[in-house]
Amino acid sequence: MGSLQLFLIVSLSWVLFLPNTHQLQTSQIQILLQIRKHLEYPSSLEVMDAFDGDLCNVSPSRDMTIACQDNVVTELRIMGDKLVKFRGFNGFPIPNQTLSERFSMDSFVTTLSRLSSLRVLSLISLGIWGPLPDKIHRLSSLEFLDLSSNFIYGQIPSRISTMVQLYSLVLDGNFFNETVPDWLDSLTNLTFLSLKSNRLTGQFPSSLCKIRTLADVSLSHNEISGELPDLSALTNLHVLDMRENKLNSVLPVMSKGLVTLLLSKNAISGEIPKHFSQMDQLQHLDLSSNQLTGSPPPFLFNLPNITYLNLASNMMSGSLQNPLSCSTKLGYVDISNNKLTGTLPTCLSSSSDKRMVRFGGNCFASDLQHQHEASFCAEALEGSGKSRRKQKLLIVAFICGAIIVIVLLALGLIYLYRRLFKRTVQEQPVPPKVIQENSPAAAPSELLANARFISQAMKLGAQTVPVCRSFSFQELREATKDFDKSMLLGEGSIGKLYRGKLENGTLVAIRCLALSKKFSVQNLKVRLDVLSKLHHPHLVGLFGHCIEGDGHDNSSINQVLLVYEYVSNGNYRTLLSETYPDKVLKWSDRLTILIGIAKAIHFLHTGVIPGSFNNRLKTNNILLDEHRIPKLSDYGTLMITDETEKQETKGEGSKPRKKLVEDDVYNFGYILLESLVGPIVTGREETFLLNDMASFGSTDGRRRIVDPVVLTTSSQESLSRVISITKKCISTDVSSRPSFEDVLWNLQYAAQVQASVDAEQKSDSTS
Repeated sequence: MGSLQLFLIVSLSWVLFLPNTHQLQTSQIQILLQIRKHLEYPSSLEVMDAFDGDLCNVSPSRDMTIACQDNVVTELRIMGDKLVKFRGFNGFPIPNQTLSERFSMDSFVTTLSRLSSLRVLSLISLGIWGPLPDKIHRLSSLEFLDLSSNFIYGQIPSRISTMVQLYSLVLDGNFFNETVPDWLDSLTNLTFLSLKSNRLTGQFPSSLCKIRTLADVSLSHNEISGELPDLSALTNLHVLDMRENKLNSVLPVMSKGLVTLLLSKNAISGEIPKHFSQMDQLQHLDLSSNQLTGSPPPFLFNLPNITYLNLASNMMSGSLQNPLSCSTKLGYVDISNNKLTGTLPTCLSSSSDKRMVRFGGNCFASDLQHQHEASFCAEALEGSGKSRRKQKLLIVAFICGAIIVIVLLALGLIYLYRRLFKRTVQEQPVPPKVIQENSPAAAPSELLANARFISQAMKLGAQTVPVCRSFSFQELREATKDFDKSMLLGEGSIGKLYRGKLENGTLVAIRCLALSKKFSVQNLKVRLDVLSKLHHPHLVGLFGHCIEGDGHDNSSINQVLLVYEYVSNGNYRTLLSETYPDKVLKWSDRLTILIGIAKAIHFLHTGVIPGSFNNRLKTNNILLDEHRIPKLSDYGTLMITDETEKQETKGEGSKPRKKLVEDDVYNFGYILLESLVGPIVTGREETFLLNDMASFGSTDGRRRIVDPVVLTTSSQESLSRVISITKKCISTDVSSRPSFEDVLWNLQYAAQVQASVDAEQKSDSTS
């Protein structure tokens, strides 16, 4: 009888417990279905109808990503197709562009807030309309919020200031029409802020200057006015985009770490200040269409990393320093439509393959590009001088008038105060005041922000940021059938690579990193945490890791397993060898792949603090997914293997940063070379470089060594551009190798040229 009772109790407990174990997951699915209903069943969520399993297992795509952890949704990304923007939106629904009049923003956000574990939320081009309610702050775990390209209006809710986990806030392409919030400094982890293309007014918020983690600020295409504050305190700021606003200040002190500064189409006046000469990281500077005066300072043309300089359509006058020194990296210069005179310096006198220069609309002594007569610039300069004198007189008159008014008001107030004081004394004596001299004041301590990560790719808004987790060794044994030989994908110098299938059906690639020396778990976890934050559309996603023997922080191990997304369409080296017509990579295809990988490497070098270098660049480490989107694998392993060993070995320092960058440039140059000539047999690399590189210099030589597919599908200009940058990358003279910014610029230029030629050929064939 006792056994029967025990059986009944166990059975009943199992029946009662079973719904509870799945109740949370079921409730989350119901919320997702409600969200789909709120959004009026967008096409990007049609997969939810066809998929009868766990929605957490739906394969991520450009249009939809759902990621889960511990049976709750932690990431939700939905991209709709309502891309057409009607700028005359007045707060009411528009057929075929917004959601219908039945849509309720308040109800929608209430439903969203039930996904309380969300860390990533991206809802783009879905036609969402209405003011954003304060209850959005209920999503207190959010780290990444992107509501771009919708029809949201009103003010940005002040309760967002309580969402202190946010490191990326993107509200581009909406209709927010109040001032830029002054509470943004409450978001102490904020790294990426983008409010582009709204109707925001008021002044640039000075509170932004208190957020020391800020790396990218984009407020372009609004109606922000007034002065820019001193930005020198933002030491991590790399990008500032304030184009097409109504700023009417002089140029303030900027952060010395700025890489991109865009201030075109404002009303910025005065001369370019001398402290700009200290901005050694600056690569892209656009000050066009403002009211800048004076002569362009010579140091601008010779900043160590400058690649793009646009000073067009200002009121700059005088002559350029001659001779003028131009940086070898400077690829684009525009000084057109100013009032510049004299002789054009040699380094700007003509465009070449290396540099495009626009200088028309001035008064240079040159027959090239349209130049005005010298008298035009002289008259304009004289007129501007008179205008400035008139402005000064008006300012002096205004100040004098203001002083007189202030003095009269002060005299009036003194008179009134004396009369009131006299009456008060007569009527009632003033009681004595007790003054507490030592009232406590709490001084807030300044928080030390963790290193943050930037992605020109995060700007894209559609990047997947998987939740990185720790796997048990048993999980990975089961996923790989106890690391069976049939699951082995390959073996390299850093360890074996296995294919695996997790319990939820997700295919993964598992890299077994063997460390030649034992390291502490504590040390390794710090490095793995850094590696887990490297997210970019062209990097193979890291799902998690397993530290074998991970039990105590003070224990030591000699092997770590990295769990990556499985990229199924082979590697670039294999595709370069293909001869089947459907699989052959045309020149334009190769350029697309190279540009994607170059962006990823540029991100690893400059978009991460600290940078990740020496990233094992070779053609068989470039993987392609089912859409032929390239992804770099085995990146960043140096921080776990070589770098760890070097830093923990007595008496050995780590490899210099400059040398590591050069290693990546050289290795990428070799990828460019194989893109041109096809895969080179292992072991013959040096022989090829010694004997065959010179053949690129002649037409016959190119026909002999360049891949026939490349020769038949490329234009001469595009091909020559890539050959030129390839030679620089693999140059034996390390100092002459280009920066990755330069490499990327040249590849994009080559792709644009090729696209134009392909379009012309297609047009000719159809006409």
